Amino acid sequence: MSAVDTIIIGGGPAGLMVAQALSAAGVGCALFDAMPSVGRKFLLAGKGGMNLTHAEDFDAFVGRYGARAEVLRPMLAQFGPAQVRAWAADLGIDTFVGTSRRVFPTDMKAAPLLRAWLQRLRHPAPGGAPVRLHMRHRCTGVWPDGVAGALACHFDTPDGPVAVQARSVVLALGGGSWARLGSDGAWQGWLAEALGPEALTPLQPANCGFDVQGSAVHGVAGGWSDFFRERHAGQPFKSVAIRFTDGLGRHFDRKGEFVATASGIEGSLIYAVSALLRDQIGRRGSATFELDLLPDRSAAQVAAQVAHPRGSRSLSAHLKSRLGLDGIKMALLNELLSREQLHDPQALAAAIKALPVTVTAARPIDEAISSAGGVRFEAMDEHLMLKALPGVFCAGEMLDWEAPTGGYLLTACLASGVRAGQGVARWMAVR
Repeated sequence: MSAVDTIIIGGGPAGLMVAQALSAAGVGCALFDAMPSVGRKFLLAGKGGMNLTHAEDFDAFVGRYGARAEVLRPMLAQFGPAQVRAWAADLGIDTFVGTSRRVFPTDMKAAPLLRAWLQRLRHPAPGGAPVRLHMRHRCTGVWPDGVAGALACHFDTPDGPVAVQARSVVLALGGGSWARLGSDGAWQGWLAEALGPEALTPLQPANCGFDVQGSAVHGVAGGWSDFFRERHAGQPFKSVAIRFTDGLGRHFDRKGEFVATASGIEGSLIYAVSALLRDQIGRRGSATFELDLLPDRSAAQVAAQVAHPRGSRSLSAHLKSRLGLDGIKMALLNELLSREQLHDPQALAAAIKALPVTVTAARPIDEAISSAGGVRFEAMDEHLMLKALPGVFCAGEMLDWEAPTGGYLLTACLASGVRAGQGVARWMAVR
């Protein structure tokens, strides 16, 4: 069995930030990853524009982490949005704040940032320790080695199983989404065996799409009618708003846009409310939100225009002329409302401002942008070291937290990487 002082398992943003923190502290480490190269999910996330963090007020920023906001607050205070921008600048990557207050590299790309980051890890400043990378090493378990203070890390490789001994280990294995990029959640099995199942919260999809309940009007048991799906799957609902209050009294009310899929809905506005919808489905089997198709018009304005005499015009022509309501929005009204409701001005106006849409299941976790659940903070100390496995630390999306899109996911992964890296440096220093 070969030996290394410190091993990092996982080459995503959290693992790479652990490596940077250790390198800066002069602690030698080796990083192992199952994939042929590091940062694959990081690169894919940057294809549409690399959203690094968010420039809103700090308290509002922390509040985006929901139930885990106060646990993460100290980490984000140490390495939050301002520090993320300073870190990028130190790597030679300038950033800007967009109109939505999201922060991006000036070239909007992830690859230059990743290249500069890896260059820094391989060739640190004077006093730093270089990081060694070992690809195509899939971790199958980390266990005490029987030698005082030693840990045995087991890997499957193209050349067969190998074991590496270490004095400290950082697990940054990701969540359960985008398995083809490396974060398949397979670590849950062996880690639950090592820690006990009570140390883990089962992984669930986060920032995900949903399947809709079938249309009773069209006699569909589940999903959209063939007519709606064939004509509108892939089309966006623009300038709409969603209102939802779950069974625990948590309220969501926001304007935005989302997309119809073959079986339901997905997109930015849906992702923002996804945690509440997912949890409500878990409790009650379904969740129903109100969709405002015309949020920039008051209920009174809509009612007046719907009730306006339409003469010989069709209902569709009338609503398009009076309210600009057509396309997928009109199609959804036809999908979910009965003929009687469509031709009752009062019922139709109410539906335009608060159309009930019921979802019955979150899409599979591998389709989700991120995942919720993972290693519970209660199973770790303040330095993110596992209480049941001294010398083993955790970081990143494998921890039990979730956040919306908008730079929140990446910032918390980086912040937890800094915290775990500093924890390892302390642990090694006293030994």
